[in-house]
Amino acid sequence: DENMRVLIKEGCKGFLFKKGKFIKMVGAGVYNTLGGKSYEVCEVNNSAIKVNDISDLEIFNSDSDFQKETLKVEVKSGEIVVHIVDGIFESVLTPNKYYFWNANYKHQFLHLNLNTPEIPSDFPKYLLTEQVLSPYVSKFEINSKSIGVLLYNHKFVKLLEPGIHFFTKGSNVVTVIPVESCVVSQDIVGQELLTNDKVSLRINCVVNYKVTDYVKVITEINDYKNQLYTYVQLALRDYIGEKTFDEILASKKEMSKYLLDTLKEKGKELYLSINEASVKDIILPGEIRDIMNTVLVAEKRAQANVITRREEVASTSSLLNTARLMDENATLYKLKELEYVERICEKVGNININGGSDVLSQLTGMLSSNKNNPKNN
Repeated sequence: DENMRVLIKEGCKGFLFKKGKFIKMVGAGVYNTLGGKSYEVCEVNNSAIKVNDISDLEIFNSDSDFQKETLKVEVKSGEIVVHIVDGIFESVLTPNKYYFWNANYKHQFLHLNLNTPEIPSDFPKYLLTEQVLSPYVSKFEINSKSIGVLLYNHKFVKLLEPGIHFFTKGSNVVTVIPVESCVVSQDIVGQELLTNDKVSLRINCVVNYKVTDYVKVITEINDYKNQLYTYVQLALRDYIGEKTFDEILASKKEMSKYLLDTLKEKGKELYLSINEASVKDIILPGEIRDIMNTVLVAEKRAQANVITRREEVASTSSLLNTARLMDENATLYKLKELEYVERICEKVGNININGGSDVLSQLTGMLSSNKNNPKNN
């Protein structure tokens, strides 16, 4: 009678129960169900042991065949186990008891204690990047120009070199703070300050610094970058507040020197070595800028007028000297007269000269007449 028999196929195991009590594990075959017998069937081809309606597989441990053909893994509280089957990642096991068939599979179980932040060095790195491990593992990346300050529960542990570092997400709070190990350039822009004569200026400056103590700058200073920003503001305010507008415009280099000297001393308190501090731009208000442009234009015009007058004076003086020499030297006068005649002749077409002894005088007179009356030839 089919109702009194059960078929267990190849690749499966059967668990015999009699009146609700586990008796033994059996292999493939046909079994009767008389006398209160029943069978739970499980596939061996699946690495995990899954039996219908039975969550506690501990009851099968009384069978020696079951113990030989299975692996038992117990995951304790505060840890996870990475299950690898035949060299391939299978799953992450959370706290519980697990059984797996071992006849056809090669199992590997990697325990990871979540109560210890440090991950063992022999734990495969490729597994740490698996998405399923992200709830249990934190990833921190430190670039080549930084040093990592490692804290457990807000207490310093050690410094981390550039690279990728992994830590467990467990009972400990793990923090990694990157600190620049190179020279850092920090721009500080748009500082609006009042001069001694109540002119509002906007100052842009740059500060270059290097951290001298990676641990103390994190554990003893609350936001060292913001503190440095504040020190720059105070130094500029002290300097500009004591100077007039004209003095500020004339002392940009002195302001940069004052800023550098002040920050070098203040930087020691922040565990920073200040290498450079200089004022890049002094930005004037719109109305002051217009006035300055007007003044500049007026100054340039005045300079141009001075040059023009100087040239006119020089030219007049030259003419006066020439006239004086011509009065004193008849030969020089004649030479100048000939030069004058030569210039006129270049612009005259035909010249008719009557006979006479003083040809030069006639020519001069005629050319002068032609010059004054261009219609005459």
